[in-house]
Amino acid sequence: MPELGDAERLLRERLGPRLRVGFPLAPLTSFRIGGPAALFVEAEDDGDLDAVGEAAKHADVPVAIIGKGSNILVSDAGFGGIVVRLGRGYRWAGRDGEVLTAGGAMPLPALAGIAMRHGLAGLEFGVAIPASLGGAVKMNAGAHGRSMSEVVERIDIYALVGRERAVLDAAEAGYAYRRSRLPEGGIVVAAVIRLEPGDEATIRARMEEAREWRRRTQPLAEPNCGSVFTNPDGDHAARLIEAVGAKGLRLGGAQVSRKHANFIVTDPGSSSADVWRLIGRVRALVESESGVRLETEVELMGAFADAEG
Repeated sequence: MPELGDAERLLRERLGPRLRVGFPLAPLTSFRIGGPAALFVEAEDDGDLDAVGEAAKHADVPVAIIGKGSNILVSDAGFGGIVVRLGRGYRWAGRDGEVLTAGGAMPLPALAGIAMRHGLAGLEFGVAIPASLGGAVKMNAGAHGRSMSEVVERIDIYALVGRERAVLDAAEAGYAYRRSRLPEGGIVVAAVIRLEPGDEATIRARMEEAREWRRRTQPLAEPNCGSVFTNPDGDHAARLIEAVGAKGLRLGGAQVSRKHANFIVTDPGSSSADVWRLIGRVRALVESESGVRLETEVELMGAFADAEG
């Protein structure tokens, strides 16, 4: 049975005041909703991650990882375990020829900018993805027909279970569309990206095109989590949602965006339960009409009623 008190004691012994209790998670997510983390750690080095691994194993409490929070829906009740976010110690980048190596907390758009300034092409799509490198690598994030699996060469994982680092080649990551088979409980603490020489002006133009496309097609001014559903084979989730008349559909404070049907936006005072109910309603409408069951791209943190949607 999980013992949060034991986990808190062990983490306090090693991290002192850097351990936060009842820490609000909503400000760390792009949805801006959801409850607190029972325990929260911003890890600055592998020693901090070792402390989390020790506490989680000893007290048998769950651990969740949060990056930029752009594809996460946190339960209104919060998360009853340890939430970890990589801190500044994991926000770094270096270049060696056509290779970029960066820490897991490095924002992907910033890393795309570094690649551009060094005349390295292939990561332009990253400027349109508001994720940390670690999250992008783990979920095989992509845009504009490109994805992380095409540029990742090597991945550094910190395994909380074994409390040690492991280095994996990209071929071992089990990449598929918007997912990977990286080890459960493994945190992407760094990655090696292989790119190719390019003209800086051309790279800059591609990045600006990606930014403009995002401004034109996505509801950036409203809280959202990015794409809610993955695209089914040979089709687009947004098209299927529009086809059943669900664009603009509202439940409580959550609404299917009128700008992009695969986005859900929230009003002030809305709840995660509103969003989850709306996800279930949209999924049911599409499945009833087309026979296609949409799979969620957004990840859940904490407990949700009727988890099947």
